[in-house]
Amino acid sequence: MASSEPPSSASPPPAQPPDLDRWIAQVEFLQSGAKLSDLPPPTVPEIAIAGRSNAGKSTALNVLCNRRRLAFASKTPGRTRLINLFSLIWREQEVGRLVDLPGYGYAQVDLATRRQWGEQLSRYLSKRSSLVGLILVTDIRHALGELDQQMLEWFGLRERPVHILLTKSDKLARQEQTKAVQKAHAQVLAAGREWGPAVSLSLFSGLKKTGREPVLERISDWLDLPGPGEAGDTLDGTTPLLAKEK
Repeated sequence: MASSEPPSSASPPPAQPPDLDRWIAQVEFLQSGAKLSDLPPPTVPEIAIAGRSNAGKSTALNVLCNRRRLAFASKTPGRTRLINLFSLIWREQEVGRLVDLPGYGYAQVDLATRRQWGEQLSRYLSKRSSLVGLILVTDIRHALGELDQQMLEWFGLRERPVHILLTKSDKLARQEQTKAVQKAHAQVLAAGREWGPAVSLSLFSGLKKTGREPVLERISDWLDLPGPGEAGDTLDGTTPLLAKEK
């Protein structure tokens, strides 16, 4: 029997993007640039991904986006020499960008090239108005070295949030992972606000494809999109993440 109730006059709620985990694979390569002036206009929020040349940055980006060769992961560190932008698309509209920055600290690159890369990083991180957050990729076996700390101090002037990704966690046993997290956490606390107003960290393994959820939550939050869940950051889904105290 048909309902006797009159049809509702209320407008349907606006369509919301699903969890980022379900649609991030739609990411598309947008453009590369050698310097800030080469990049497209800063019309949508951008999240930068930075790290040492041998930290597994390209692999992390591929795994986060569920794509095999979105970013070129070479056995030879230092291959990413341009600023590479990737568009996050929802319903045929660009809602954000992931920005793969040139890796730093590769000793076999000549001094002039290293200086050029440093200038690229400096100008992008200090002047790009659409930059809303930084994902710093660092090898858990020697995490947050001198160059990583310089990067965090540099970026901290922007007063933007940071998520530290401790990659290659599969290389360490569980107890060693815990010690590495505790050490990194202590460094974050010791830095105070020098590294920014909000700094979090989590474990990640590109080989085992684990640790995506905390990073996707950060991306969702920074782009003001629905995240994978309401739970706090975790190391493996069960252990609370050690994060910077406010």
